[in-house]
Amino acid sequence: MADFNSEFWSWFISAIALGGIVWMLYLLQINNKAELPEDGEAKPTGHVWDEDLQELNTPLPRWWLYMFYITIVFGLVYLALYPGLGSYKGILGWSSVGEYEAEVAVADAKFDPLYEKFLGEDLTVLAASDNAMRTGERLYVNYCSVCHGSDARGAKGFPNLRDNDWLYGDDPETIKATIMHGRTGAMPAWQDALGGEEGVAQVAEYVQQLAGREVDAEVAELGKAKYDMFCFACHTAEGTGNKAMGAPNLTDNVWLYGGTAKAIKLSIAKGRAGRMPAHAEFLGEAKVHILAAYIYSLSNESK
Repeated sequence: MADFNSEFWSWFISAIALGGIVWMLYLLQINNKAELPEDGEAKPTGHVWDEDLQELNTPLPRWWLYMFYITIVFGLVYLALYPGLGSYKGILGWSSVGEYEAEVAVADAKFDPLYEKFLGEDLTVLAASDNAMRTGERLYVNYCSVCHGSDARGAKGFPNLRDNDWLYGDDPETIKATIMHGRTGAMPAWQDALGGEEGVAQVAEYVQQLAGREVDAEVAELGKAKYDMFCFACHTAEGTGNKAMGAPNLTDNVWLYGGTAKAIKLSIAKGRAGRMPAHAEFLGEAKVHILAAYIYSLSNESK
């Protein structure tokens, strides 16, 4: 059972569970007092339906009654052996977490050797292995598709893994390090520093110019002055980004949070925060090794 924030709830649940059983016993007892007369004929109780359908005071069948008692005994034994009474863990100490961990341990013992055999191979070599990539695809579908999509083309706030735009670098070892240890990206909010919405709009115009779009040249020029003051340290003076920091390239017209003028202004004004969780402890290096090779292969399919 989960830990309760108050002992009251543990007792409350226990009282409901045991009280229900006691109530069932009481109902059985009060409804088991009727006996057939000596002549063996059941008598009407006075309840009549559909003109001539009468309810008789026939006692409950013994076999049915005994089965009901058996279910009550079974319930009590179950509550003694397994969790069911609030925080009580049961005589057997069973838990869903323990069951899951036991199943994972069995699966790891069975399948880990299959993953370990790939661990010593170079990632670029694995990326060319059909056998390894089939394994990598299964791992991706299970652990990565919920964020990056089943086709690995990402979504708003989740990078496309099939293009050649990489925040931290596209070499296989960097990809592996990203999966192993995770990444935390933070774009600070700049609205106040840029002088409000007008300054944000000017920088947004210049950023779009860097991406090769047609913009208002005068507004973009004003935005460049502000960009050179506040933005170049992360994105570089040319706007090509900084992989060491995970700062995006602003010249390739690839936008993680949307490339509309409105989305770009929002990113500049309010900032962005992204987090890629670490998978080293959860998956282990062997699985991450294959995953990294698979993801590397996705962006190199056309090369």
